[in-house]
Amino acid sequence: MAAGNQHRSTVWQIAEDYSHCEFLIRLPGYCPMPAFRDVVDVPLVVRRLHKSRKEVRKELGVSDDVKLVILNFGGQPSGWKLKEDYLPSGWLCLVCGASNSEELPPNFIKLAKDAYTPDLIAASDCMLGKIGYGTVSEALAYKLPFVFVRRDYFNEEPFLRNMLEHYQSGVEMIRRDLLTGHWEPYLERAISLKPCYEGGINGGEVAACILQETAIGKNYTSDKFSGARRLRDAIILGYQLQRVPGRDMSIPEWYTNAENELSETTGSPVAQRNDNGSFLSTWTEDFQILHGDFQGLSDTMSFLKRLVALDTMYDSEKHTEKCQRREHKAAAALFNWEQDIYVTRAPGRLDVMGGIADYSGSLVLQMPIRESCHVAVQKNHPSKQRLWKHAQARQTAKAQGPTPVLQIVSYGSELSNRSPTFDMDLTDFMDDGKPIPYSKAKEYFAQDPSQKWAAYVAGTILVLMTELGVRFEDSISMLVSSAVPEGKGVSSSASVEVASMSAIAAAHGLSISSREIALLCQKVENHVVGAPCGVMDQMTSACGEANKLLAMVCQPAEVIGLVDIPSHIRFWGIDSGIRHSVGGADYGSVRVGAFMGREMIKSTASTIVSRSLCTANGSIPDELDDDGIELLKAEASLDYLCNLSPHRLEAVYAKILPESVLGKTFLDKYDDHNDPVTVIDQNRTYGVRSPARHPIYENFRVKAFKALLTSTSSEEQLTALGELLYQCHYSYSACRLGSDGTDRLVRLVQEMQHEKSSRSEDGTLYGAKITGGGSGGTVCVVGRNCLRSSHQILEIQQRYKGATGYLPFIFEGSSPGAGKFGYLRIRRRFSPN
Repeated sequence: MAAGNQHRSTVWQIAEDYSHCEFLIRLPGYCPMPAFRDVVDVPLVVRRLHKSRKEVRKELGVSDDVKLVILNFGGQPSGWKLKEDYLPSGWLCLVCGASNSEELPPNFIKLAKDAYTPDLIAASDCMLGKIGYGTVSEALAYKLPFVFVRRDYFNEEPFLRNMLEHYQSGVEMIRRDLLTGHWEPYLERAISLKPCYEGGINGGEVAACILQETAIGKNYTSDKFSGARRLRDAIILGYQLQRVPGRDMSIPEWYTNAENELSETTGSPVAQRNDNGSFLSTWTEDFQILHGDFQGLSDTMSFLKRLVALDTMYDSEKHTEKCQRREHKAAAALFNWEQDIYVTRAPGRLDVMGGIADYSGSLVLQMPIRESCHVAVQKNHPSKQRLWKHAQARQTAKAQGPTPVLQIVSYGSELSNRSPTFDMDLTDFMDDGKPIPYSKAKEYFAQDPSQKWAAYVAGTILVLMTELGVRFEDSISMLVSSAVPEGKGVSSSASVEVASMSAIAAAHGLSISSREIALLCQKVENHVVGAPCGVMDQMTSACGEANKLLAMVCQPAEVIGLVDIPSHIRFWGIDSGIRHSVGGADYGSVRVGAFMGREMIKSTASTIVSRSLCTANGSIPDELDDDGIELLKAEASLDYLCNLSPHRLEAVYAKILPESVLGKTFLDKYDDHNDPVTVIDQNRTYGVRSPARHPIYENFRVKAFKALLTSTSSEEQLTALGELLYQCHYSYSACRLGSDGTDRLVRLVQEMQHEKSSRSEDGTLYGAKITGGGSGGTVCVVGRNCLRSSHQILEIQQRYKGATGYLPFIFEGSSPGAGKFGYLRIRRRFSPN
């Protein structure tokens, strides 16, 4: 999808081919395939054994008491050298796919190219490799523990991994531990597992019989699904799975079976309102609240309830091997329940007006949404922290005694194909007594895509060290649980950053204002994560208040007040289902174009001033008086594009802005675009005119919107508010930041607005626009605060589903920002013996 329309014909051809398939033969561990309505399930497909375990070991000269691991990667990473100390004492490793010229240590055995892998797998004690259907199937069939490293952008992996772990056959290894030879704790964990798959392994034979019976006329299909219906299903699947570099791979949200199996839903603050009273009494019996107030927010109560469950789970695991999801097991061992725990909460945000104009200094209006991220933090002396086994082994190997360690558990990570845990020695953030550069940290977190998410959390620690000189001598344990959906343009990343930094600050007694936390969190996203976002997301999450719009001038982050949402006006967010990412190529190129435009405007203004002051007689031309010269001088040193008014743009500069420019051409003339968070690619062509015009006009639209909110209630007020949203939406499209899904939602709002039933009485919906960084994500809708508006929003939701197959998520309601929430300090109650 990132390559553009030139590949669209191929995508359509694949969809067309799928539409002719009569049925699907489906294997265990399948990923969702809704293009196939007629499905026949078969057992695992597994290759048969030719030799027994005893025969294979005898041929290899390996006795039965030697632990044997088979390294099965289908080729090792380039430049990677295996070393003798990678294996525990007494272990041997069989290496598949090693090159003929590769020299191996004495405890590694190079296998022949034509070696029959199933026999070798069955003769081993565990396998180390990457997940694939064949390796997973044979590991399950032969009850072989499988130590795996995640694969980048592999759609089947989350489902195969879930199947491995369900049958107690999988251990995930962190990629950096694979490459640095830190294997021992993973191998020891693997051989302690008790694989329990008892299902069929004759899927090949079953599938062959089905094909044979189909060939002689047996019908496995129903008549109710036409080729056209299957074609539509295949197209829907394509839209669901589309992604571009920089966007995480995730299991599609419509695949509800996976969500039920892999994750507990984390509801919004209204999820459990009915039983708050009963929970409150249970909670106060289990924990003391030593500081703060959860303000009646039921999502916070739910999070606290899960903390209680973790303590219970930890106690129960001392006595039973009860099967739990891996992230819950890791979280249960995370905290010392006798010590204080600090809990913070930060919401996502709905971009009402302003959007991408934030990085050009615009006024923005943002609403904190109900959905939020909670973070629990505990600090402990390194000698008292509960460490995961591989972290313990790493410290033992260093032989330096206990050192500060950061351990993080992220709830819900399995649905986005991320590792649910992350850990690191905090000393890794130091180099020669100073914090490491942000660029080095960015490389550190980018090593393993499955753990790149940790940059949003751990990056807050590095920023505090670098910007405020904070030093962390204690170990830190963190639990992150976010109900802000990812990739929908509602600032899921900002809510994680703000909640994380707020919790760390609270646990370490740091007094940092909400505004400063937001600015520091922007540094996390810009420099550690590497996403070129503005600051409005973090500011809203940190400084927002429920049912109010945060009004902020992004120069760089001046909150000018909170705007009450009039009681007769309501805002909704409707998710398009198309994944949004500020790290994607479109957002970054539009930002580059805007900064290029600013440099061109400054250069033009400076040239006009110079020419005016260098006339033959030194006099000022008639068309330029003293005020005109001063205005041009101000524009020649323009700090923010939004400080240029629309009429000045049109009168002086519009004609000099090219539609687009090649990066090299721009750099040859202007040297740099002076944006600290983006880099110009010399070989890329950037749009300039539309990206530069957008923030100038958007700033004007936002000011008008803010003024209208405080005007007298009238039909004209609502119509004007809606028109401003529409204008913003089409300006995004001119910058090429639109998407099919968001355009469709805006058209549905317009259709609803202009239907006869809406025109015959007071209107209900008045306008809509794409939000945030664009290129998908969520649409903001403005309407009258009444029951009929809510019904129309639900009707739009159903119409969108009817057209695309995707049921949009609806954001409605608001909640306080992190600053207003503060923090909770809690401690477990223990009954006397």
